[in-house]
Amino acid sequence: MTAVALAFGVALLLAVLTSALADRSPLSSSLVFLAVGVFVGPLVLKVVSTDALTVERAAELALYSILFTDGQHAPWRVIRRAWQAPALALGIGMPLTFVAVALLAHGVVGLSWPAALVVGAVLAPTDPVFASALVGRDEVPHRVRSLLNVESGLNDGLALPAVLLLAGLAGGSPEDWSTHPGVLLLELAVGVALGVALPLVVGAVLRVPGVEAVERLRPLGPVAVAILLFGVCSLVHANQFIAAFVAGSVVASLSPQASESFRHTGELLSELTKGVALLAFATLLDGHVFGLAGVGGLVFAVLVIVLARPIPVLISLLPHRRLTRRERAAVAWFGPKGFASVAYAVIVLSSGMDDAEAVFGLVAVTVLLSVLAHSSSDVAIARWLAQYDDAGEPIERPAGPLDTTA
Repeated sequence: MTAVALAFGVALLLAVLTSALADRSPLSSSLVFLAVGVFVGPLVLKVVSTDALTVERAAELALYSILFTDGQHAPWRVIRRAWQAPALALGIGMPLTFVAVALLAHGVVGLSWPAALVVGAVLAPTDPVFASALVGRDEVPHRVRSLLNVESGLNDGLALPAVLLLAGLAGGSPEDWSTHPGVLLLELAVGVALGVALPLVVGAVLRVPGVEAVERLRPLGPVAVAILLFGVCSLVHANQFIAAFVAGSVVASLSPQASESFRHTGELLSELTKGVALLAFATLLDGHVFGLAGVGGLVFAVLVIVLARPIPVLISLLPHRRLTRRERAAVAWFGPKGFASVAYAVIVLSSGMDDAEAVFGLVAVTVLLSVLAHSSSDVAIARWLAQYDDAGEPIERPAGPLDTTA
């Protein structure tokens, strides 16, 4: 425990001290936590090691935290105004990505079709934790941020039933999870219902005469809602990822002031949970994991990142005319794989299905490469998009005092 605390403290301090540099360069806090985790883990110093269950819990916590926070960037008025692009990305792009990843897993790596389909379901969703690197940048056009935010906020919860169902069909029996389609759909529906109902109940309580929060404690109100919601979802086996995003959206819709007061606190909590999860994930990586993937796994991971996400998303957005070509390209590229995929891969690993270890190895390597690629490209993409207006035309900057090209 001492070694873990020291490693996390060092990583957090380095992330803080390099944060200004990270805002203007390919370096990111994610890379810092990954590097420290690899350094203290089995690959180098061997002073910190972790197990798959710990990584799953850390990944779920980080994912839940960022989903609740990101949901508050998408109140109902925003979703009503710009629902078409996320609907296309979720309804067409995500299924096409699932098919593309499964084809690569079978064709490049040689996995059986049942295992390949599981890999497709695990890697189909994008990760809101890393997508927030663009969502949180004001220089990125609002429609791009809105699309990435809603897509990454909903697709993790939507992918979970598919992962469990396909793992069950492949011979697995995930612990604490049902693989019956009816039960999975019910858990999804209950998650949505709880995400709507709990903030409504809390909002009603706050309107009772005499019930009021002091200014300094108001940011903790949404935190309390998030914690309570997580507990209720766990108690009734509801889909907590869908519930988190929906609840965040409802909180922002009911009380923009409460949402605004929570924003800074939420971002800090999300950064902390992201750091914990990345450190835990990095200390899980060892020679065995990379051996499971092999050279074919590395090729597979590269193809998933550069082809299996971009092409389906570009196809799905063809009917949507409001996005410029540059915005489409940015959205297509920026589909990071992260904590949802890690958590789902651990569920598959514990399910006992055939080729479970091979599935986990492929997912781990893909997530690692995705974090490296997407965390180091967010600044460049934001600057690239900021150079063009809503029509896709270059923005003319005013000439500086030393500019003599008149």
